[in-house]
Amino acid sequence: MNRELTELQLTCFNLGDNIFAVDIMRIREIVLPQKLFSLPRASQHLEGVINLRGAVIPVMDLRKRFGMPPLAGGKSGKLLIVSLVRQMVALAVDDVMEVITVPAREIKPPPDIAGGVGAEYLLGVCLSADRVFMLLDIDALLGPADYREIARIA
Repeated sequence: MNRELTELQLTCFNLGDNIFAVDIMRIREIVLPQKLFSLPRASQHLEGVINLRGAVIPVMDLRKRFGMPPLAGGKSGKLLIVSLVRQMVALAVDDVMEVITVPAREIKPPPDIAGGVGAEYLLGVCLSADRVFMLLDIDALLGPADYREIARIA
């Protein structure tokens, strides 16, 4: 069996006490928050757009998307620039932690009772260094209305 296909490299980030992970191949870059331009009639999931070296990139605050309170103390967090099916999007997260390598066989389906923060957006969960990482399905974060909004501003 080919070893490369049996392991995933995941970039880990946190939202409060929750640790999420995204396939490193979907991440374009990690940047500090930029000047945010608001959108008229913006969707409830998009905060606005940033200009990143000439590219207009929509910003989604994952805390807001998952129904969490804003980051305390006016902290700014980080922006994870990810590649979705049709668009690059900046995901506002509390902090980017590390990159881990996980054997694919150790990623388990999310438990049926996985209510709570962002459960409907999970591909699976895995354990690494005695911590539970929730593997995020970033393609599920935006719905058809969000893509229409993005197309309108692009």
